[in-house]
Amino acid sequence: MELMRNEPLVRLLAFFGVFAAVALWEMATPFRDLSTRKPVRWGRNLGLLALDTVLVRLLLPAGAVGASLLAAERGWGFFNVLAAPQVVAVVASVVILDFAIYVQHVIFHAIPALWRLHMVHHADIDFDVTTGTRFHPIEMLLSMLIKIVMVTLIGAPALAVLVFELLLNATAMFNHGNIHLPTRLDTSLRWILVTPDMHRVHHSVKRAECNSNFGFNLPWWDRLFGTYVPEPAAGQEEMVVGVSHIRDDRQTIPWLLSLPFIRRTGVYPFGRPKE
Repeated sequence: MELMRNEPLVRLLAFFGVFAAVALWEMATPFRDLSTRKPVRWGRNLGLLALDTVLVRLLLPAGAVGASLLAAERGWGFFNVLAAPQVVAVVASVVILDFAIYVQHVIFHAIPALWRLHMVHHADIDFDVTTGTRFHPIEMLLSMLIKIVMVTLIGAPALAVLVFELLLNATAMFNHGNIHLPTRLDTSLRWILVTPDMHRVHHSVKRAECNSNFGFNLPWWDRLFGTYVPEPAAGQEEMVVGVSHIRDDRQTIPWLLSLPFIRRTGVYPFGRPKE
């Protein structure tokens, strides 16, 4: 399939298209004031993204799409064994993979060792489109391994994997945007898509709020499993973003890479008592 052969190009164009749209929206109508200048934030957050991308491509070059193609060739996975109709397999696979990422996100908040990695994402003391691209390379590699395992187990079609990854990347940038939707639109949209106001709660310094609203794309899992919090206690404009024990902004790329190994976990993981 031509689309699969051009997968890296499709992903790159989709990334730049969504990033540009959200970034321009932020510039036109920013919702919250940022404490750090955009060039500094963008330099370190996008620099970390570039490093993540290179490492994942070097160490796991086939990625989740490659795993899907191999599974189809060998007849591995539920949908390949079942020989399910393509449309059923694609739609079901996207939903299952989205649920898997929700569970993965919860686990990275639950286990202190994994929270140390994920803390790099949450230690951002501001919240904008680049926050959605800021993850530790080890977390990105683990996430890709989890996707590869899930894709193989369910026999997800390559088209479903590509659609899922495009949606995941696009919604991660959208729901981390420093933007605000009209209240009625936001309320309605939350039934089918995670909105910036919904996900911003997840970046609160308050433990209970940080450990809520884990969805990136589909909002249903938080409602089903009781992890949904509609609004931060302090309100969207006054809530404090980040983690309570890391408030400095000297967050260079080397510092972010070393963060899981040099700083304590704070009160956030489910897997340890409150400090």
